[in-house]
Amino acid sequence: MSQTIPATLIEGDGIGPEIVDATLAALEALKAPFAWERASAGLAGIKAAGDPLPQATLDSIRRTRLALKGPLETPSGGGYRSSNVRLREEFKLYANLRPARTIVPGGRFENIDLVVVRENLEGLYIGHEHYVQIDDDPHAVAMATGINTRAGCRHILDYAFEYAIANGRKKVTIVHKANIMKALTGIFKETAEQMYEAKYKGRIAMETVIVDACAMKLVLNPWQFDVIVTTNLFGDILSDLVAGLVGGLGMAPGANIGADAAIFEAVHGSAPDIAGQGKANPVALMLAAAMMLDHVARKDLGDRLRTAIDRTLNVDKARTGDLGGSASTGEFSRALVARIVND
Repeated sequence: MSQTIPATLIEGDGIGPEIVDATLAALEALKAPFAWERASAGLAGIKAAGDPLPQATLDSIRRTRLALKGPLETPSGGGYRSSNVRLREEFKLYANLRPARTIVPGGRFENIDLVVVRENLEGLYIGHEHYVQIDDDPHAVAMATGINTRAGCRHILDYAFEYAIANGRKKVTIVHKANIMKALTGIFKETAEQMYEAKYKGRIAMETVIVDACAMKLVLNPWQFDVIVTTNLFGDILSDLVAGLVGGLGMAPGANIGADAAIFEAVHGSAPDIAGQGKANPVALMLAAAMMLDHVARKDLGDRLRTAIDRTLNVDKARTGDLGGSASTGEFSRALVARIVND
């Protein structure tokens, strides 16, 4: 019997508990080795402990160094700061890994297999913002400061190149805006070119693309890309665009990787409007769980889970409403478990 692996489980808000339950059923059927510590965050954290990121949750992740997380509610404009951003900062989760692969055929784009690697801690997301008052308008001017460091660039670029090589990829595309933001994103492009010459040339192909041109090219011909690596804001935007190529955020898993912890998640929102109605698509979180299995050197189980998802969707035709089907969250989950057990 394989040794159990401690891991933190955060159900999240809205549809979180439903998709977490479905994912746990799949992992149980696989006999995945995780021993779960349950924790809360987001609105559930406020209800449980008066904090959107309770100390007990941080302590659990610090112990396990591994977490699976449902979507967390973050208010727009005011309210508390994003728990997702706080988690990345707390555990220095510098790499956000967002694979996008066509599972359900028949969409606008077929045979998509892309990976976006996003820097997770720097850029314009550091939160150094303020207003300047003019006359009687306290918000007359809004200002934000972005910071990219040489060390941060090297961290994420090394991760992207090593990931691409280890996974048999052919090309890494460096996405920047160095024609306009010559310092803030110029340092990213410059560091990539230096690292490629010194360490990666001859091992994998590399190209550089300006972010707006990249967005256009992704829509015109996404097959020209393989692994895309970019700064925080651009990565946030492009990873959602790439998710749209394969059916939307309901098919998009994510991993946040650092030196001392890794958190795996569905990147979509908490969808409170459909919470508790059995309409939620759990595939994104299930694919995140497959990435988590890869991370703990159980790629055999990760591959079994991905194969079962493929067959449940395409052979059994069990699909939730967002994928054009009529299956409830529970019905999809039961069909998937049957696949895992019987295949």
